[in-house]
Amino acid sequence: MAEKTAEKITKNEAEWQKQLTPEQYHVAREAGTERAFTGKYWNNHESGMYNCVCCGAPLFDSQTKFDSGTGWPSFYKPADDSGVVEHRDSSYGMVRTEVRCAKCDAHLGHVFEDGPQPTGLRYCMNSASLDFKPEEKKS
Repeated sequence: MAEKTAEKITKNEAEWQKQLTPEQYHVAREAGTERAFTGKYWNNHESGMYNCVCCGAPLFDSQTKFDSGTGWPSFYKPADDSGVVEHRDSSYGMVRTEVRCAKCDAHLGHVFEDGPQPTGLRYCMNSASLDFKPEEKKS
């Protein structure tokens, strides 16, 4: 049986600009970066799922979030390895590993090898690329 892959979402620039705020568009579609300590999720401690702001795909579970001290939401692993793709990024005179949404190719941030165990990774994401959905309270 063939392995199932996420169906790609493609929209033109005008469609993305209509759906997203100017900051979300700049970060997610133009690979921009929000300033440290300015995003709405860097200091969020609620339980839930961080989804892609562009397509809604689940990307990071709050259980894997940690305080990296960098001013960006940081996670030690994605919710599902197939939910993100990594690319070599040599912009700004340095080599980093860029992280994008596997479903819609939104720029999320970068991954570094200075995170906590069990992975040793730090997925340093932009709040502008994420949409947090709190865990539903059980009554």
